[in-house]
Amino acid sequence: MATMALATLVHPTGSHPASWLHPSAYPGASMDIGYYRDMARLAERGMFDLFFIADTPAARTSQLEAYARFPLFMNVFEPLTLLAALAGATTYIGLGGTASTSFFEPYNVARQFASLDHISGGRAAWNVVTSANDFAARNFGLDRLPPHGDRYERAREFVDVVRKLWDTWEDGAFLRDRESGLFFDPAKQHPVAHEGRHFRVNGALNIERVPQGQPVIIQAGASDTGREFAAETAELVFASDSTLEAGQRFYADLKGRMARHGRPPEALKVLAGLPAIVADSEQEAEDTYQTLQALIHPDVGRMRLGMDLEADLSGLPLDEPIPPERIPASANLHKAYFEHILGMIREGLTLRQLYMRYERGNRTIRGTPKQVADHMEEWFTSGAADGFMLTFSLLPRGMADFIEKVVPELQRRGLVKREWRGRTLRENVGLERPGHRRQ
Repeated sequence: MATMALATLVHPTGSHPASWLHPSAYPGASMDIGYYRDMARLAERGMFDLFFIADTPAARTSQLEAYARFPLFMNVFEPLTLLAALAGATTYIGLGGTASTSFFEPYNVARQFASLDHISGGRAAWNVVTSANDFAARNFGLDRLPPHGDRYERAREFVDVVRKLWDTWEDGAFLRDRESGLFFDPAKQHPVAHEGRHFRVNGALNIERVPQGQPVIIQAGASDTGREFAAETAELVFASDSTLEAGQRFYADLKGRMARHGRPPEALKVLAGLPAIVADSEQEAEDTYQTLQALIHPDVGRMRLGMDLEADLSGLPLDEPIPPERIPASANLHKAYFEHILGMIREGLTLRQLYMRYERGNRTIRGTPKQVADHMEEWFTSGAADGFMLTFSLLPRGMADFIEKVVPELQRRGLVKREWRGRTLRENVGLERPGHRRQ
């Protein structure tokens, strides 16, 4: 029987915007490498396949009164450096991190993730993003991000160049043969000669082919452009649908696009986003959630909602609907999140009701181990997911509770593996090792 893939997106104290205020949280977690090592080891003991670090190359520089209460990405390690440190503290779990195609160069990304794959023995994964905030744009000489379509056009070429660089060398190219005096076989080098609209690369990567053949490619775009890009390039996709029916539609649509790119459906695994709070009773889980919700400051609520609505909501009354003139006609950043908020606005919700309900696509599951396991089994067996990207409102407590209470139940049902299939991320999530492609 097939088993589901398990991944976790780790924000230092948890995914909830008020997590750092909870008495069980460790406010200094974001800069404590020992804390991250403990978290990665905990996830590995729980048979998670992937430990994932999201990122943006920016600190917020406006609305600081709100961001001072919601310190997401405001004091964090650069993800590749962090993951390299975690590689030595773990053995099997995959290590995924974000690098933006809007602000990096293909050669640097290819080299960094190849290095991580070697350091970890074949456990690296690159989350390909085009970035979605103008704070990052201003750090790289722009006033604002380029249009959505332009960013994806650059991303498609960027990934193509990175993959060519990863195939600079054939397997076994580095002989290290003292008898012949050859350190590498010149015939097994294949330099890249790429000239496109966005990039010109004429050279070779200075590191041998990685244990996985290539690091795993992750993508999370939910727009039509993002889905097409994922169908062409991605191997793991993070989904963010809140209902089973929406998840099934996304899954079928994404897998159905792959044939026109010459890819079989099994070459891509869909991981449904799942924020989860598990407790011994449904009421206890609900109480934990409501305790956190009560800690959300109104300034934070306005800011988080306005960020994805791409609107300034400051000064608006909390207990009235958002005035139509404050709502933009379209989105340039997160189109799927923008449309989700518009749908809630059409319900006539007040600003306070909007920010208290809004969870960026997914809805937090609150329940007993059996209820959470039932939810996951239904999505997995009914064509909505190949696995789950789990987030926990509180860390490390939320992850520890899930591993102690839910993982054994899933293993009892035969839905989660009891032993590792191999040492690489590809082996453990059921992805083939790609063969070398000549340039």
